Amino acid sequence: MSIPVLFEDNHLLVVVKPPGIPSQEDETGDPDMLTLLKQDLKERYNKPGNVFLGLVHRLDRPVGGAMLFAKTSKAASRLSESIRSRSFGKTYVCIVQGTPSEQQATLKHYIRKDTKRNQVTVYNQPAEDAKEAILSYQVAASSGKHALVAIRLHTGRPHQIRAQMSHIGCPLVGDLKYGAAKTAGISDIALWSTSISVEHPVTKEELLFTSSPSGSACWDWWSTDQLVRASTLLITPE
Repeated sequence: MSIPVLFEDNHLLVVVKPPGIPSQEDETGDPDMLTLLKQDLKERYNKPGNVFLGLVHRLDRPVGGAMLFAKTSKAASRLSESIRSRSFGKTYVCIVQGTPSEQQATLKHYIRKDTKRNQVTVYNQPAEDAKEAILSYQVAASSGKHALVAIRLHTGRPHQIRAQMSHIGCPLVGDLKYGAAKTAGISDIALWSTSISVEHPVTKEELLFTSSPSGSACWDWWSTDQLVRASTLLITPE
């Protein structure tokens, strides 16, 4: 399987995750990103024994786009700290059903995950075992029936974008789990990881990695200019 590489050095590996592949091994036993990339590193560099590769963050199985891995334990530790301190920037583009009532806003909810159902519940107020979930969005384009929306995550909760956008009445196209109507010809969820911004764990250089949506037919609903605009809207923190 060919996985495009956006950046690689001795400490980091940044790739474009294809939709439909789990971030790490799950109960399905299907090929996953972590295993595939470890195998690729082992073969490309003719490494004996096990290859270290740290999973820094996850993308849901149906989601594609930019994804970063750590090639050393030191890099993994420092990148994990950048996520905890919220200095690890992540932006996404999604297509939602309908159009949000506000053109741009910051959403703050509380999310509780049901691990048995692999689904989350969103609350407007603090709730038992629920964690704070914050994202900012901006509508980049709208057709009336659908809207192209840029997202910047401030927290990284399970299914956060999917659940929060559904909670405000705009489920992601293709996301039947969170209330979307079935759309003919669309099998993937219309959500793409468009950028990762982070300080290099060793050199301290500010890095930015970007990826444009592709694959699902729903991205063809929008012009290249609209997709580029959506992909760059929220790269710079508010």
